[in-house]
Amino acid sequence: MNAIRQFIEVKNNTFQVILPEGFTAKNVEVIIMPAEENNNSIAEWQKEIIRDRIKNPQIPVDAFEMMNEIEKSIEKL
Repeated sequence: MNAIRQFIEVKNNTFQVILPEGFTAKNVEVIIMPAEENNNSIAEWQKEIIRDRIKNPQIPVDAFEMMNEIEKSIEKL
């Protein structure tokens, strides 16, 4: 499935969508919702994840150490 996200200015209650070359779908689904003024803003659900991680930090995992531990546990089998 191809998805295209665009922020388009509405003028006189209308807008125009220009599809990229090679887009061959004969029918499309259009979802219209107001965009925030700052299109580069962080979504609220992402902010909640960040706040939670700041409140509850986790100890970073050393991938090499983790792999060594897995290999040792496999050797014991």
